[in-house]
Amino acid sequence: MLIDGEEYQRILGDELRKLRRSRGWTRKELNQHLQSEISLQTLATYELGTRQCSVVRLVELCVAMDELPQDLLAKVHRRVFVDEPGRVRVDLRKVVADESVELLPLRRWAEDRLRQAGDHGGAEIALDLPALERMAELCELPTVELIARLRRYVSR
Repeated sequence: MLIDGEEYQRILGDELRKLRRSRGWTRKELNQHLQSEISLQTLATYELGTRQCSVVRLVELCVAMDELPQDLLAKVHRRVFVDEPGRVRVDLRKVVADESVELLPLRRWAEDRLRQAGDHGGAEIALDLPALERMAELCELPTVELIARLRRYVSR
């Protein structure tokens, strides 16, 4: 899998900006909550995705805004690696063939969907984020991990 670094950085910046705005903060107000001094221009370039920030700086930004860094990165990951905005395409036949114990609830659901579809196709479906989150909960997996596993079940 190839990673488009510019797109990833742009989406990371967008998520940082959304997070700051959800707090009702200006960049200046965010800067006042940071452990170290960052220029407002640097904050702006992070949010625009035109400048990379170090892992330590990213963690500092997240801590200041009371967000777990892994949660922020999960949001970015979902936006970067989905096949269509907010959806993941899955071949149910491949899900059924997976014998992983932790995916048993998902496998049972996929078997039922295939049985209901009968001969009318329906083997490939697009799952939205709420469905993925519920399935991850049933499988007792983080949503990001379930999405990564489901990517193996895409028809190609």
